[in-house]
Amino acid sequence: MKRLVLIAVIAAIGISLAPPPADAARARVVKRGHRTKVVVHRGFPLRRTMHTVVVRPARVTVRVRPALYLAPVVWTPVVITRPAGAAIVWEDAENLTQDEDWTEFTLHADSRGRKLAMHVTGAVQVDFAEVVFDNGEARVVDFANKTRAAGTYQVLDFADGRKVDHVRMVARAKTNEARIGLWMVK
Repeated sequence: MKRLVLIAVIAAIGISLAPPPADAARARVVKRGHRTKVVVHRGFPLRRTMHTVVVRPARVTVRVRPALYLAPVVWTPVVITRPAGAAIVWEDAENLTQDEDWTEFTLHADSRGRKLAMHVTGAVQVDFAEVVFDNGEARVVDFANKTRAAGTYQVLDFADGRKVDHVRMVARAKTNEARIGLWMVK
C-alpha cells in the first residue's frame, strides 16, 4: 500500500511539472530594450513630436556624441543596385518586428566612405536616420515617416569621404518581420 501511495505522489508531481500541451502554449515576444520617447539633443534639426519607441541598446559603446547638427536632408527615394563586395567598407543590419512598433537602434560604423545606402527586407516605415561623423558633426536624414517596400536605396552621399562613427535610426516594421541593412561604399 505504501508503495502505491509513493508511486501516486511521484506521478502527481511529474504531471504538475510537465509543460502544457503545445496547443495551449502561447507565443511570447521577448522585447529588447525599454519603451520611451525618442531623446534628441539641442540643435536637433527636426521639429516635430517624437515617437514613443523601444530603445535597443547599441551593441558597441558610442564614442562620439553629436556636437553640431548640419542641415537636415529630406530623403528622396532613389533605388540603386548593390556594388561589388570589395567596394563596401562597412555593413550592418537590424531586424524589426511589428510587435515592437517604433524602434530606435544604433549601428556602429567606425568606417570611412563616400555613400551610405539602405537595404530593406519586408516593408518598413522610417522616421529619421542620424549619421554621426567622427568629428562630432551629425547629419539627419528625414524619411518623413514614409513606408518603403523591399529594395536598396541611397540614403546619403558625402562625396568628400567622411568617417562615420555610428548611425542611429527610428523605424518600424510594416510587415510581420522586416530588416533594415545599412552599408557604406568607399
